[in-house]
Amino acid sequence: MTSLSDSIIFLLAILLLIGVLTTKFSTRFGLPALVFFIAAGMILNRFVFFDNAFLTQLVGMLALIVILFEGGMQTKFKTIKPVIPAALSLATVGVLLTTIIVGVCAKYILHVTWPEAFLFGSIVGSTDAAAVFSVLGGKNIKERITSTLEAESGSNDPMAVFLTVSLIEWIKQPEAHIWHLILSFFWEMGFGLILGLVFGWIGVRTINRINFDSSGLYPVMAIGFAILTYSSASLIGVSGLLAVYIMAMVLGNSDLTYSRSILSFNSGFAWMMQIGMFVLLGLLVFPDQLPSIIWEGILLSLLLMLVARPIGVFISTMFMKFSFNEKILISWAGLRGAVPIVLATYPLMAGLEIGHLFFNVVFFVVLTSAVIQGSTISPLATKLGLVGEQVALPPTLLELVALGKTKSEINHCEVREGMVIAGKEIQQLNLPDDVLFTAIIRGEQIVTPRGNTVIEPGDTIYILAPKTKRDQIKRLLFSQNKVQQDTVSSTS
Repeated sequence: MTSLSDSIIFLLAILLLIGVLTTKFSTRFGLPALVFFIAAGMILNRFVFFDNAFLTQLVGMLALIVILFEGGMQTKFKTIKPVIPAALSLATVGVLLTTIIVGVCAKYILHVTWPEAFLFGSIVGSTDAAAVFSVLGGKNIKERITSTLEAESGSNDPMAVFLTVSLIEWIKQPEAHIWHLILSFFWEMGFGLILGLVFGWIGVRTINRINFDSSGLYPVMAIGFAILTYSSASLIGVSGLLAVYIMAMVLGNSDLTYSRSILSFNSGFAWMMQIGMFVLLGLLVFPDQLPSIIWEGILLSLLLMLVARPIGVFISTMFMKFSFNEKILISWAGLRGAVPIVLATYPLMAGLEIGHLFFNVVFFVVLTSAVIQGSTISPLATKLGLVGEQVALPPTLLELVALGKTKSEINHCEVREGMVIAGKEIQQLNLPDDVLFTAIIRGEQIVTPRGNTVIEPGDTIYILAPKTKRDQIKRLLFSQNKVQQDTVSSTS
């Protein structure tokens, strides 16, 4: 006899496989994958009763931690440094303006009190990184725009969380003083930043110095640091999401052992968390309740897309060197996704009367934003002349095999002009006896290393060596480097 647990496991397997396969349709139709995952949850809602807002919020927050960690790891400081002022302005002033404008509209459309109206505005105030880049990922958008959107989406979530939590507190305790909220904002953001830097510093040194028998443990440790960073920040009352994003940026911009393994693992794990989160969010929505708010949802969604977001972008980037077309694209690329829906569970958990109304309206706003904006961002970018020729990525010709419990590892790096090894024969490098060049990738060819093989700029070299000689190899390769040192990634 089939048990209930077996049926649930079978259902989870089907959902996971369908979720992965739907990403192909997502790319083809230009829609964020969240649309398909939520749809799966809504279909399941017809057969399974689910109303556990706490579990949904817990899974959603864990998913946000993983998503922000992945985004932070891939955010390179040198690319976002020029756009930090614009990104911070969008993440603070932009979110605040969006909250106010949508709040004013919600007051008269949903017929709620002013604090409740601004609460709704704060819930939909931030953009969703996963949704934006799943649509823009296949386009060669100008780096300045993508960097701005990346930095904004990684840093505006804490602002939306702060506003949502503060407004819920204001609704429950109307006597709360405004200055207390302002001081709380600087405390949460300032110490969240500091905590992220501290945990990032600790994480880099711990991961680089510890020696595991299995390389698969390094990604697990990195995720553990991300969750520890969030929980530690939350326990002392500062922004956990901001701390996670900053911590991940420190890791991603450091000379981190097994960085590629960590990134590969986290990419797949982030997808799993997104699938689970959006399916649960779809389950929490009752389709028969949506028709009663369909017109309110459409109107608020259009006002958010066409009025609130553009005003927020144009004002917050008023003194930035963005062209009119660039501001239009940044405005339209403000997709709503995971964060607004997770924040919509906060009023439910707080027991507010407008909890279910807000969740249904927010769900509708997010869904229409994903469908309408998600399917038109790429064509709009092309029409505005902000898309260049597609850059072909070089094929991966060599796959490293894990070396198990051996004390050796394979280091790889790209040779650049000015590096001490560029233009030299391997035999001239005076390598230790237990250090071996295993392969050189030159263009689309694999060159077999020999003593008289000349290392050329542009080559990717792979070196097999004992783990204990990792620092020695780095000094050998980069001690006389005349250009900025490249990160040497290690894979065991």
